[in-house]
Amino acid sequence: APGVFQLACLLVELDTADEASRILCADALYQMGRGEEAHRLLSLTLSRNPQRAPVLARLALLQLKKGFVCDGNQLLQRVIRTGDTSCLLPIMDIFKDEDRKLMQTHCHFQALAILESQQED
Repeated sequence: APGVFQLACLLVELDTADEASRILCADALYQMGRGEEAHRLLSLTLSRNPQRAPVLARLALLQLKKGFVCDGNQLLQRVIRTGDTSCLLPIMDIFKDEDRKLMQTHCHFQALAILESQQED
């Protein structure tokens, strides 16, 4: 992760508008346990393009990790509204095991809640 972080930082310096390099940098920060810095970088990236599903999904995980379930839910709903949920599977490979389980459990329970509310209707 430190080498990837250094490379991503160099790429960001070469092209400050390169979103992929910013995401790579944020992923490396996350892997190194620097979630707050990753969150700041992803928030900055999101401010430039508010509908980027890969950025929204990463921010959702970081919010869930902090215990901000409502914020995490809102970000996941935004991912769904973009119509680009295909970003979730590759991102799950980046997440640490405990975080992957957190995201899977959270999404599972939210899906069950939606199904139960639809059955009641």
